[in-house]
Amino acid sequence: MDCNEEYSKKPLKTDYKWSDFKLGPDNLVPVVVQDYLSNQVLMVAYMNEEAFNTTIATGKMTYYSRSRKELWIKGNTSGHFQYVQDLVADCDKDTILAKVKQIGAACHTGSYSCFFNSIAKIDL
Repeated sequence: MDCNEEYSKKPLKTDYKWSDFKLGPDNLVPVVVQDYLSNQVLMVAYMNEEAFNTTIATGKMTYYSRSRKELWIKGNTSGHFQYVQDLVADCDKDTILAKVKQIGAACHTGSYSCFFNSIAKIDL
């Protein structure tokens, strides 16, 4: 069985509903996406209610594309799916941390993570 078969259509159990979240002015919630094994931050995206409910129903990370103004199931085009391992709300319930099993690259550039442009750092 390949990884996509193993994780496809794996519904999640949750005590949260969309109305439990504090929405931004655009009625979206930001999602910080992290590799569940390494804890590396992979990307940041946004969810609307439909994206949240689809993620819960399928176990596949689903987002709302602000630029295209449509639902976006990560991997449908690229094959680089993200399978939910853990979803956690922050203390204010206005941001979601998604720990995922990432298949392939998370970034549209082909990089595993979207975070590779160093701005500044201190050498230790």
